Amino acid sequence: MARILIADDHPLLRSGLRQLLDAEPDLEFAGEAADSDQVLAQIEKDCWDIVVLDLCMPGRGGMDVLREIRKSKPHLPVLVLSMHAEEQFAVRAIKAGASGYLSKIASPAEVVSAIRKVLSGRKYVSTTLAETLANKLEDGQRPPHELLSDREFQVMCKIASGKTVSQIAAEIGLSVKTISTYRSRVLEKMNMRSNAELTRYAIQQGLVD
Repeated sequence: MARILIADDHPLLRSGLRQLLDAEPDLEFAGEAADSDQVLAQIEKDCWDIVVLDLCMPGRGGMDVLREIRKSKPHLPVLVLSMHAEEQFAVRAIKAGASGYLSKIASPAEVVSAIRKVLSGRKYVSTTLAETLANKLEDGQRPPHELLSDREFQVMCKIASGKTVSQIAAEIGLSVKTISTYRSRVLEKMNMRSNAELTRYAIQQGLVD
């Protein structure tokens, strides 16, 4: 039976996944984590067959947690289950080491199917995402935010969600000066002048709520 660690800060979602997995004879809800520190502690403490990871938990960013998992447990598969639109975050997550990406609006059957596919050693992306990526390759167009590095992208999303430079620095664990530098790079690459412009763009692109 596959041992599954569920990492998400919403108790209701964790409870729902527990009920879903309890109905599957080959899958076991073996542990849970509500923030990034708990995830990494659980990874070191026990053995898992797969981690189902939310990108937006308290503490360090989900991409950072994903990279830490890749460093400490390079063969441990991670399926990202996120509220964010697939076309905006999935490619970044998979490049960072995720074995698959699934939106939280997915059906229970699709969640189980994705977990089993990742456990088998394959990558998982939805049919919709695969079509979207194929279309992007055909038209050759990339939105401005895809030119950002992962850290720049993370800082942009936090700015757009209303966080101050000081708050972002504390959450990520970097200095205020470093975050300010990232902010300047983002504005330059995006050809924008203010946080308000970044926020408006991020909302239009579905990068923040």
